[in-house]
Amino acid sequence: MFDAFPTKSAFKKALKKDYITVDDAIATSATYIHGGESITLSVPKNLSPKKRLIFKLKVLFEDDYLAVIHKPGGILVSGNHFKTIANALVQNLKRSPLDDTTQPQPVHRLDFATTGILLVGKTSSSIRALNKLFEDRAVKKTYYAVTIGDMKTEGCITTEIDKKPCQSNYKVHQSVSSERFGQLNLVELEPLTGRRHQLRKHLSSIGNPILGDKDYGKESLILNGKGLYLHAYSLKFTHPFTKKVLYIKDEFPLNFKKIFDILL
Repeated sequence: MFDAFPTKSAFKKALKKDYITVDDAIATSATYIHGGESITLSVPKNLSPKKRLIFKLKVLFEDDYLAVIHKPGGILVSGNHFKTIANALVQNLKRSPLDDTTQPQPVHRLDFATTGILLVGKTSSSIRALNKLFEDRAVKKTYYAVTIGDMKTEGCITTEIDKKPCQSNYKVHQSVSSERFGQLNLVELEPLTGRRHQLRKHLSSIGNPILGDKDYGKESLILNGKGLYLHAYSLKFTHPFTKKVLYIKDEFPLNFKKIFDILL
């Protein structure tokens, strides 16, 4: 990919605007390259620079290969939107000095409303290596949630999601009575698979939806305007290049601490 057009969509736009020619003929996405052709790239002087999102992020760990950041609630990790974590990374992370440095990219996702720890690759080789760790389930992820209703002290949920097997382990650390909700629980969660909305669906399936969950919660117990009480608390994995075991935690949000005194 040409340096002037770092993304596939930008490259396609360049084709549409006649910026690229092959043997003096205007190129299209259907142009076939046999080898030996003369390819010319013309970039107009008035090509506007890409707009950058200015959004301050908390960096929990960073080296030349990767970074770990705190994701606030109410923002997408990536996607076809301007305000995303992916678009904010360049302003918050140091550029890697390594030869295969690239625009930093998140290597996994958190839901729009979920807060917590997010792993980012800063080089091409690191992004590939971190994706492989997730594929091999070599990254241990721990979440905490506030759930509604009476719960067993611990358990394992194996309800299928989208006809695919999955597993979430849970442990209740503290329960408090609530006038509105009956009981609220501070629950540690370990997803052993990575299905979409897995923890939210699993907890709802056993009758203990997450506080603030408008999609899988009980309609009569929806908490409006307070966000989703689901927090990605920690990641543990072996650094693919330094081979050091990294265990990185992201402190509990204030709304968790207001409910459970063991977090103070």
